[in-house]
Amino acid sequence: MNEKESVMRKKWMTWGLMAVMGTAVLAACQNQSNNEADTVSGASIKTPREIIKSPVKKTDFLLGTAVSLSVYHPNSEALIESALEMIKDLEKRITVNASGSEVDEVNIAAGEKPVKVSSDVYELIKLGLEYSAEFNGSFDITVGPLTSLWHIGFDDAKKPTQEEIDAVLPLVDYKEVEMNDADQTVFLKKKGMKLDLGGIAKGYIADKVWDYFAKEGVTTAVIDLGGNIVVMGGSPARNGVAWNVGIQDPVESRGTTLGTILEKDKTIVTSGIYERYLKVDNQVYHHILNPKTGYPYENNIEGVSVIVNRSTKGDALSTSMFSVGVKEGLEYANSHKDVDVIFVTKDKKVYVSDSIKETFKLTNGALELKESIE
Repeated sequence: MNEKESVMRKKWMTWGLMAVMGTAVLAACQNQSNNEADTVSGASIKTPREIIKSPVKKTDFLLGTAVSLSVYHPNSEALIESALEMIKDLEKRITVNASGSEVDEVNIAAGEKPVKVSSDVYELIKLGLEYSAEFNGSFDITVGPLTSLWHIGFDDAKKPTQEEIDAVLPLVDYKEVEMNDADQTVFLKKKGMKLDLGGIAKGYIADKVWDYFAKEGVTTAVIDLGGNIVVMGGSPARNGVAWNVGIQDPVESRGTTLGTILEKDKTIVTSGIYERYLKVDNQVYHHILNPKTGYPYENNIEGVSVIVNRSTKGDALSTSMFSVGVKEGLEYANSHKDVDVIFVTKDKKVYVSDSIKETFKLTNGALELKESIE
């Protein structure tokens, strides 16, 4: 028998079988006139007392990870409590890791009948299908049969046989999902098909919290859903100009940055092979599966950080950028003004999209910032 070892480097398991490993850290931003800087690691914030009072911050264990919300607002306590309840409700309806969710009901009824779902779940699935189509299946929300086979990140993780993979590959096809807007139903046309929304679920939930805060008049906040980070407004310590966002080093423990960049009203999502993988007979298999082959993507990428204006899109893009590689990923970002990307390769090189070449600052001396693809 093959010797197998499931290794997880982080303290808490990320939620979703193919959850994009969203990780970014808001790094310290020194205020030259005051020794007390705005410092965010995950979402732990301190601000100069003469500029603004410290925000209200709460952390809870949700979505299989540590969720932190930090809000600058007179009604922060109530807003955070409402947001946490929203997260709990969405988690309960979306997860595929517990029976009884709406997505679970859709999967059970695959090949048999359409299932009516709530408006939020319907919207999420529809967005997932749009991104699956945009990226030509390199990101595919019907990857559930494959992720269930490998189950990387769980105690029963294993390398499937080729026969097992061949048997489920025909079930992975986003084009075989039928949506009915009038009835708000979802139908998986083939028996055995499974939705796995882990690749965009945290991003979607981050966006819902972001929208809720904005509706309630919040202009400054940090939303951290286990690595899917949203920075609302700018840092009070920098007079609202921007937050100094630290990009997670993909080969180091969470909280260790490779560089920084100033961002405002943006979300940062990272996909990488550094936290969740399976080792079988000295071969390492990471969790980012290729829906077309059934195996993890094989390339020279260690991690991809995507900076966009919606976290759902960032989730989908980070997986797709990983799948297409550095050259195509940079070309995509450079042709879309609302997308920026940072690639880290296994040979310790860093590539960034054109629009952030002047603002991204590499801080890890072991890495080399490259101007172009060689």
